[in-house]
Amino acid sequence: MKHLNTQSPNFQDELKALLAFETAQDPKIDQIVADICTDVQTRGDTAVIEYTNRFDGTSAKTMADLSLSQTDLQQAFERLPIEVQTALKTAAERVEKYHRHQKMNSWQYTDEDGTLLGQQITPLDRVGIYVPGGKAAYPSSVIMNAMPAHVAGVPEIIMVVPTPKGERNDIVLAAAYIAGVTKVFTVGGAQAVAALAYGTESIPQVDKITGPGNAFVAAAKRRVFGVVGIDMVAGPSEILVIADGSTPADWVAMDLFSQAEHDEIAQAILISTSQPYLDNVQASMNRLIAEMPRRTIIESSLTNRGAFILAKDLNEACEIANYIAPEHLELSVENPDVWAAKIRHAGAIFMGKYTSESLGDYCAGPNHVLPTSRTARFSSPLGTYDFQKRSSLIQVSETGAQKLGKIASTLAHGEMLTAHARAAEFRLK
Repeated sequence: MKHLNTQSPNFQDELKALLAFETAQDPKIDQIVADICTDVQTRGDTAVIEYTNRFDGTSAKTMADLSLSQTDLQQAFERLPIEVQTALKTAAERVEKYHRHQKMNSWQYTDEDGTLLGQQITPLDRVGIYVPGGKAAYPSSVIMNAMPAHVAGVPEIIMVVPTPKGERNDIVLAAAYIAGVTKVFTVGGAQAVAALAYGTESIPQVDKITGPGNAFVAAAKRRVFGVVGIDMVAGPSEILVIADGSTPADWVAMDLFSQAEHDEIAQAILISTSQPYLDNVQASMNRLIAEMPRRTIIESSLTNRGAFILAKDLNEACEIANYIAPEHLELSVENPDVWAAKIRHAGAIFMGKYTSESLGDYCAGPNHVLPTSRTARFSSPLGTYDFQKRSSLIQVSETGAQKLGKIASTLAHGEMLTAHARAAEFRLK
């Protein structure tokens, strides 16, 4: 772990270097993805089957071999141990309850001249959710992407998930069953994104694609944006912990591990006002790392992108946090609500020493699809609002047309748009 001190004259440069991550698109990946997208758009199911067999090592003959029914999903759920079924259902219920609070409602009001103005809220017709597969199973991603769409009232939720060597994961499929997914296709990679964006004979075109994936999936989402909506192009996972020393060092060490174990380019940072506490956390990490099955990944992540930062006080720590704008921010301090009020930029804020980031990943309720790479400065977590649209309502009364028509006419003439002006003038008495 790197050690930074805010009192160092080079601190800002060191912090920028720590946060620097190459986000430029790889032209080789872009070209491969462009070719796949064009091929899927042109040849539909045939291309999807060929790429899936090539990249996932499957032997599908038709799309029926890559499709799952509601019965398949239900059977996957029923094969799980009772405790896993209960955990999935409880997590889904909590996520659903939280996201119901986010649901936007239509509204309207009437001006003094009788003109009605408002906003009509409607759900998207059909969405696609991408669920990663391969190195690990992510049932939590199913719940976090599908449940807000379900709450928003989206009629069709299409899930795509890669199944390397044809191995289907029951807990992922069970999560789809619990979260109200409509259809599942065991397809991944750029070909899955392209199929959702353009539609094929078997996979219907969607209006929006959400969910994380590898570099090829990210490149495909960038490419199809505009044809369909996307949630975001996610970068490496991040955690920033601000600790005042009141939380056991072992707890904080494991919280840092929890993000570092995602992959070698994940980032874990601890800010504290106490050097002895930083030393204690380092000692805990040195001891606990031996227990970690993903030790090599954790060590690589922490060595390359992790850091301890010594700050002069918690006010300064919060300002650093606002600059970093982390995906996950743990306020492992006394009176966390006081310090949360000072945070302007973070994907999710975990308040108090009992609130481990991992609870937010699975079952607390808020969404775990969060902005990364400092994009929390201008973007928000995935939510119910991402699956709803807003349409403006305007119904001008005869009286209102007399006042508004004159204003519109004046401004339209100023822009030399005569037809605009005349359209308003025709309605004047």
